[in-house]
Amino acid sequence: MAIEVIKYSAEWKERWDSFVTRSNNGTMFHLQAFLSYHEKGRFPWHHLLFLDKKNIVAVLPGAMIGTTFESPIGSSYGSFVTDDIDFATALELVDVFSDYCRDRHVERALLTPAPFIYQKVISQNIDYALAYRGFTYDKHYISHAIRLDHRDFVRTFQSTARRYVHKYVREQPLRVEVSDDYESFYPILLKNKERHGVKPTHTLDELLRLKKLLPESLILFLVFKGSKPIAGSLMFACNSRVALCFYNMLLYEYEQYNPIHVVMYEVVKWAMDRGFAWVDIGVSQDTKAENQMTPAMSLIRFKEKFNAHGILRSTFYKRFI
Repeated sequence: MAIEVIKYSAEWKERWDSFVTRSNNGTMFHLQAFLSYHEKGRFPWHHLLFLDKKNIVAVLPGAMIGTTFESPIGSSYGSFVTDDIDFATALELVDVFSDYCRDRHVERALLTPAPFIYQKVISQNIDYALAYRGFTYDKHYISHAIRLDHRDFVRTFQSTARRYVHKYVREQPLRVEVSDDYESFYPILLKNKERHGVKPTHTLDELLRLKKLLPESLILFLVFKGSKPIAGSLMFACNSRVALCFYNMLLYEYEQYNPIHVVMYEVVKWAMDRGFAWVDIGVSQDTKAENQMTPAMSLIRFKEKFNAHGILRSTFYKRFI
């Protein structure tokens, strides 16, 4: 195999997205359809295609920030998207990419792949090829995910979570609906983030734009007390393996009704019914700590109530110059 690397241009969009969709490890975050939700000119995109006789072997979304190649930019996961490739192909991809960077005087590269749970066939060929060629880890985040391998999944929850779920099922004090009412959800999101001194990743307009671009990939659950929305969970159907809980928010004045326990139950049930293997609940970092790897212990304990287990979201790093 003789792999060549070229910079992405718009005429490759359909073939790029088709490759990502059928690949071993691609997610919605690797799709050009997803990346196009950003306003034009916001990022200096530098997406790459790796070809063998004009056939796509891999794609690598990213941007050139000064003299640093970063993947992802403007999304959660990046790095190489491939089929279930052998190690020789993985090593050649890393070598071709490294040569491409050196030839263009790129000083460093940062690559953050999706965790292993997103793969159809578990393989660390790319990881080992990167390590063998001198990539190290820039950082790790601890993320948490629920494996959907128990039909009676509530039994795997910790006792407190089980009690709240059983009360919800028995008494129906709250109502949960799948909804497109992002206008009702966004104030809950804003208020929740303000409590923690941060802003949402997305504006309301961006969420609406994403829903229009990828209507089957965004699923909003709203929790109602009577007619009032008091909580919600925005799910991203990232690929056939994993549904990602991107936002899990509540109005804290209704905390005594345990709406997050309720929506987590409905989300897990929904994901299991649709054949997902995992529900990713996202990273669990203390965003106010000086060390960005500091775990948020209270958040981790909460996630573990739902039988969530820790998985690494790691960033590879190499300096070329």
